[in-house]
Amino acid sequence: MKADNKNKLWWLAAGAGALMAARAVIRKLGAYDFNHKVVLITGGSRGLGLVMARQLAAEGARLVLCARDEFELEDARMELAGNGADVLVQKCDVTVAQEVNDMITNVQNEFGPIDVLINNAGIINAGPVTEMTLHDFDEAINIYYWGPIHTIMAVLPGMKARGGGLILNISSIGGKMGVPHLVPYSAGKFALTGLSEGLRAELMKYNINVTVATPGLIQTGSPRHAFIKGQHKKEYALFKIMDSSPLTSMSAEATAKKILDALRFGDAQVTTTLPAKLGAMLHGLSPELMTNIFGMVNKFLPGEGGIGKNRAKGYESETDLSMSPLTERTQQAAQRNNEL
Repeated sequence: MKADNKNKLWWLAAGAGALMAARAVIRKLGAYDFNHKVVLITGGSRGLGLVMARQLAAEGARLVLCARDEFELEDARMELAGNGADVLVQKCDVTVAQEVNDMITNVQNEFGPIDVLINNAGIINAGPVTEMTLHDFDEAINIYYWGPIHTIMAVLPGMKARGGGLILNISSIGGKMGVPHLVPYSAGKFALTGLSEGLRAELMKYNINVTVATPGLIQTGSPRHAFIKGQHKKEYALFKIMDSSPLTSMSAEATAKKILDALRFGDAQVTTTLPAKLGAMLHGLSPELMTNIFGMVNKFLPGEGGIGKNRAKGYESETDLSMSPLTERTQQAAQRNNEL
């Protein structure tokens, strides 16, 4: 009997292994090929957007980068084109519908139809919620919710007419659970996550796949562009240290690879970093427990005061601590990814 049981277990294990191998083969066969596809990346001039652009360029994608700063765009264009990429840059504020519509028209006239849309543009407001203003919330909702709506609605008719397309929305783990001192940011990202899930369900019938990324902290070098409120120097130093630590964050390159793999394989959602995955799991089991944990964490975060409701950029909040070896990875990333 023992031998029979061992044989049964062996065959079950073998069968499970064969099913997993078959699934992996089918998954690879169905992978999207970015070669010669027109890919529009909002916020593509620096940070994660630029890193994704580099990886897509290596796969032969034809790139369109949009952002609000034409000098950053030109720096990104020169780098990518210098390495052989086919790239077009467009100055555009995605929170303004008319600018988005004009940009999409320009891209279609110069490059052709957009096959892949990556909504990556963003900002960060960090500090106690009591120091936030209505403007901070408006700003976050405009860029994380209305911005993607403008771009999606502009490319959707073309994708429907051609019978397919890919849309990737870069949300955040802060779009799955409310993070203290990032309340406007989390609110905007929650809206984007919900938008993505609803769109995925509705657009499947048109062969348009929607993926939402909910990454943890990413070493892009972007904290220096964050808007910091309250005790901004303490707030910024803590934020930058967390962003740089390998225990709490992931490199921009590894993050971009995971996100683009999720997009190519048609996954609904992808979360990166162990802390983000654990947080999402706990929140799924008990939102109250996760919120209580964040409540305890909040007691140790910098309080009100400092510059109050005024705000300073990260690079205006540097101290010896924020420029110490504890933040070396973020500082190096800023140099690599056009954040300076």
